[in-house]
Amino acid sequence: MNKLDQTCGPLSGYRVLEMGSTIAGPFCGRLLADFGAEVIKVEPFEGDAVRTMGHHVKDKSLYASSIFRNKSLISVDLRTSEGQEVIRKMIPKIDVIVENFRPGGLEKWGLGYEDLKTINPSLIMARISGFGQTGPYSQRTGYGVIGEALSGLRQITGDPDRPPTRVGVSLTDYITGLYAAFGVVMSLLARTKDGQGQTIDTALYECAFSFMEPHISAFDQLGVIANRTGSRLPGSTPNNLYETNDGHFVHITAMGNSLFKRLAEDCMKQPELVSDPRFCSAIERSKNYVELDYLINLWTSSLSVDAVEEKLNSTSVPGIRIFDMADIFQDPHYKDRDAISKVRDDELGAVAMASPVPRLSRTPGEIRHTGKRIGEDTLSVLARVGGFSKEELSRLQANRIIYAHENLT
Repeated sequence: MNKLDQTCGPLSGYRVLEMGSTIAGPFCGRLLADFGAEVIKVEPFEGDAVRTMGHHVKDKSLYASSIFRNKSLISVDLRTSEGQEVIRKMIPKIDVIVENFRPGGLEKWGLGYEDLKTINPSLIMARISGFGQTGPYSQRTGYGVIGEALSGLRQITGDPDRPPTRVGVSLTDYITGLYAAFGVVMSLLARTKDGQGQTIDTALYECAFSFMEPHISAFDQLGVIANRTGSRLPGSTPNNLYETNDGHFVHITAMGNSLFKRLAEDCMKQPELVSDPRFCSAIERSKNYVELDYLINLWTSSLSVDAVEEKLNSTSVPGIRIFDMADIFQDPHYKDRDAISKVRDDELGAVAMASPVPRLSRTPGEIRHTGKRIGEDTLSVLARVGGFSKEELSRLQANRIIYAHENLT
């Protein structure tokens, strides 16, 4: 590792080979890298598809600058037998592989878990796929939104009188990448007891389905099919968006009796609502949410967003305006907690990105550098981890088995 890559994070000393593309696999790798793992990302010569996504500055993907941060980037043609052999030579020095090929894809190249554990029995492989490694859907192609559709999560997202909508990020990919990283850390802990590796079967649809927790038993026991409820959270009232007189929206959550009492008496100045039979308990409030939401919206729509927030904060009622990115960049709380990091980039000067979370008091995550160029570390990583000589690397480069940003030939 070069000086920039050195870290003392909690995962320091572990080496991860990331053979995942687009979002879920790279996000898993990014989480591990943020907390100290040496993550080596393998890209095709044309680069990961993430490089085509999002906004670009000077032909560089801002998305890739963040999701590829803290990683060493190598480029190998995995479709060739020699490229596959390049990976095998690295395996003895690899702790974890993160991959998101279709199930069986790595096996066709002789790079499946059963193949590689003969080289390194302590190897851990996090396998991310749309539908899991087994089952009748396992060979279907699947992105995060496809898994989201199967999970039921998409069905409950949006307004009840409109088609299902989506969050404007690859939500299920991020959920799955987080679960995969959790699986890696658990597997590393388990390995300390017996020295054995294992596979982690992480399916996009299952990870999204796990977020359907309150609705699973409700269907099983009562036959209730969860549906879209807009901005309201079912069974929790009030817990909704309310408009202000200057065109903003505030989300207020006051389902508990003491919270609702403060909202009604101290904020809205309508103490009679507390004893109203329609609103006197959490269950009754949820039964009569239409009437209660109407009354709260009458109150918020008579005030500016600043005034509503001031009343809510002064009475300790949870509520806040809906922030956009401009609000976030101006917000003093984000600034005080350094929630946004400005990271030096050789081509762009500095790029803002989300700081590592969670916050560990003794061994926090850190951002050591932004995402690099395709193949920027190919030669140094293959020499250090794969044991390739300069002559071997020169031949592999000349035969287009590897791509390096610098040219040996």
